[in-house]
Amino acid sequence: MTLNRKIAPEFKGIDNISLIHPEKLQLKNGCQMFSFNSGDQDLVRIEWIFANQRFNPEKPLLNVAVNTMLTDGTGTLSAAQIADKIDFYGAFLQVDYGYDHSTVTLFSLTKHLKHTLPVVKDILTNSNFPEKEIETYIRNQQQKLQVSLQKNDVVARRLFNKALFGNTLYGLGANPEDYRTLQRDDLLQHFRQMYQPKNCVLIAAGKLGADVTDLISTTFEGDWGAEKVQNDTTQPAIEAAQEHFYFEEKPEALQSAIRMGIPAINRSHQHFPALQVLNTVLGGYFGSRLMANIREDKGYTYGIGSGLSSLKNGGALFIATEVGADVCKAAITEIEKEIDILKTTLIPIEELALVRNYLLGSLLGSLENVFSHADKFKNLYFAGLDYSYYDNYVHIVKTVSPDELKDLANVYLNLDGFYKVIVGKY
Repeated sequence: MTLNRKIAPEFKGIDNISLIHPEKLQLKNGCQMFSFNSGDQDLVRIEWIFANQRFNPEKPLLNVAVNTMLTDGTGTLSAAQIADKIDFYGAFLQVDYGYDHSTVTLFSLTKHLKHTLPVVKDILTNSNFPEKEIETYIRNQQQKLQVSLQKNDVVARRLFNKALFGNTLYGLGANPEDYRTLQRDDLLQHFRQMYQPKNCVLIAAGKLGADVTDLISTTFEGDWGAEKVQNDTTQPAIEAAQEHFYFEEKPEALQSAIRMGIPAINRSHQHFPALQVLNTVLGGYFGSRLMANIREDKGYTYGIGSGLSSLKNGGALFIATEVGADVCKAAITEIEKEIDILKTTLIPIEELALVRNYLLGSLLGSLENVFSHADKFKNLYFAGLDYSYYDNYVHIVKTVSPDELKDLANVYLNLDGFYKVIVGKY
């Protein structure tokens, strides 16, 4: 059969999304373990996920500093020895700090887990934050921050987060002097409070036989959690700023960074999937209205986009771009015009069909391996949702009407409530 390249391939819609469900195991010490057994390669990814401790404004960097320094030494291993042991077995170990959770992640061949898991356990039970490493961390972070604060987009993002989320982990914008509040005793206390099994969700994904899950569970039951310490993962209430406009002038700037947005719902709200559709139309993909107007038509920027951030205790809809300093006001006017159009004019069926296909295709394309399925589960679990969320998401993306989207725009895109941040020239 000869392929006729003048005829486009047949288009097929997405009816449903099939997701791998995990097996759950409650460890005796309180740690919850979820395992996703799939794949042909003898490779596993194991994540130890901890809810961040309550934010302390007097010691604002404890959550991020403790997570970052977990691999800098234990009572038995130096940072170099930890790295050597992991590298020797071809494994990979990383730590990641997020607004709501901090994570330790191990990628390892299953045959080497008996060697790599004890290293992780030593880190989670015996990190000791050497004074020398603390000084190095403080010095390096201060230098990185000084470089970052020269970038207009970084400054704009910090001002925006502070305005929307106030004095919380979400609004934290560290200053160089904040790093000098880090003391070893505080780091050790924070570590003992936060990195305990009752505050841990363990998610393992890959080729997991019963022997592998047994090895993981027995390694992390044992004596981990024998010490009873106070643990407070509640967070202060969010108080957004009264002021809605912020301008930081940079007289020599050739470009101005713009960040605009408004507090919004998170994934647990029933309107969230439809709001994702609306956001995609506005600025959520390359063919969006903001890109078509601000980049393609006006030529004010190389790129502009909008997004929805879903956090445990809040959320935001934001628009971000950098434009020529001489067209900053004009760009904001065009952004507001596009928002007003969504509130007054129905989205054409053809445009909405394109967005539907983009969102469903992106969801399907994101499920490339078992690790992706575990990531989807994390979105659900930490938002207090079940797998029906994705069925509902697919249904809403396929069926939400232009009228419903216009109504949503009038509810959630209130320009009078927008926060606007400009760094550069205005």
